[in-house]
Amino acid sequence: MDWVTRMNRAVSYLEEHMDGEIVYAEAARIACCSVYHFQRMFSFITEVSLSEYIRRRRLTLAAFELQQSRIKVIDLALKYGYDSPEAFTRAFQQLHGSTPTAARNAGTPLKAYPRMSFQISIKGAAEMNYRIEQVGGFKIVGMKETVHTEQAFSEIPAIWDAAREKDVFGRLWELHDPEHVIRGILGICANGEFGANETFDYILAVVSDEAAPEDLTTLDFPAATWAVFEAPGPPDALQEIWKRLYTEWIPASAYELAYLPAIECYLPPEENRNELWVPVLKKA
Repeated sequence: MDWVTRMNRAVSYLEEHMDGEIVYAEAARIACCSVYHFQRMFSFITEVSLSEYIRRRRLTLAAFELQQSRIKVIDLALKYGYDSPEAFTRAFQQLHGSTPTAARNAGTPLKAYPRMSFQISIKGAAEMNYRIEQVGGFKIVGMKETVHTEQAFSEIPAIWDAAREKDVFGRLWELHDPEHVIRGILGICANGEFGANETFDYILAVVSDEAAPEDLTTLDFPAATWAVFEAPGPPDALQEIWKRLYTEWIPASAYELAYLPAIECYLPPEENRNELWVPVLKKA
């Protein structure tokens, strides 16, 4: 089963459960990747977060029902996952610009967000510089913080700023293994489920065999195959690599994502480049 088929089946799962409980882990299982990768992949490809897509689709379906039936607003609110009619009304008005009651009237302008579908688009894009590395098991030592998935792009920079103020990087550098192939200060998104619905753990770390101080954490990585992508220029360039990984490399390559955290490697400034290490498996 190819990447496009898996993603479309995951969307089918979402659509079939719009009026019930949506379990992100189940959608990710259908897509054959971790919850974290599924959420990031979805947002990078569609340019809308997974939770926002679900919200828009539920409110679209709710508007259809208001126009086609006499269902009570309180019943519709509960059907589409809202705790109260008031919360549903606020969300409905924010999206559609009118109240659920007004939506029943002919001539009321409403918005409809259609079901998402995935397909491969062939582009003449620039090359992606990558290599495949086989790396034995290793350990990282670092500072762990909990991040809200929807606020990740603002919370993670704040974690870096706090780490600089506390000289965390200096402490980590004293622990790092200078001989290891995975170098630099590492940014790792991981937790027990590797991508919970609402939050995940973000770790600023280094590869190290040293014992971790009490205020730092450790994480063991098993032996794995890694696809390594080079991102020339400043750290911001890694975001474009992430997008191209999901939209171009994974769909067309002979590999799929493994169930391990990916690693952003921030190399010394004089190198003017950084690396993204993504654990992969050969496609069956």
